[in-house]
Amino acid sequence: MKILGIMGSPRLQGNTDLLLDEALKGAQSVGAETEKLLADRLKVTPCKEIYQCSKDGTCPLKDDMNLVYEKIIAADAIIVASPIFFYTISPQLLNIISRCQALWARRYILKNLNVPPKKGAFIGVGATRGARLFDGPKLTIKYFFDAIGAQYTAHLLIRGVDKKGDIRAFPEHLTAAFELGKKIAGD
Repeated sequence: MKILGIMGSPRLQGNTDLLLDEALKGAQSVGAETEKLLADRLKVTPCKEIYQCSKDGTCPLKDDMNLVYEKIIAADAIIVASPIFFYTISPQLLNIISRCQALWARRYILKNLNVPPKKGAFIGVGATRGARLFDGPKLTIKYFFDAIGAQYTAHLLIRGVDKKGDIRAFPEHLTAAFELGKKIAGD
């Protein structure tokens, strides 16, 4: 089983990154092959609404997204991790998701996104404790997973953690991330 982790935070070794690493370790512990993409390190232009994807399933923008498409299609499961900025996912991650319009068009307009069903999981980390903190991000991730043919099967949503590395003070969250990785790789 191939698990793709997409890290949406620009902060390496921050809370989101540490949680995703634990999830990937959990997946590895049950024999999964894992890979992590760093959204902030990729050159991905946001969708420009050119609509070529509706005609042939390809995006005319040429950047690192071509590699991301290949990895998404090849993965058996995807774990997306993002800090929450203003009650939404990071802009780096949103660029990637907006460009998956091409995969959506292949699936729903052209009916030729022939990939086996995938599993998807979301890790969200927010500094505030707002009751609706994850409503928007969960909806975005749900529709992203739908576009790429993945079923939203699990999430780990953590409030009240902000400073870089603060998650280390909450071993129960790191354990939950490890278990999420095991679950998505083992089910």
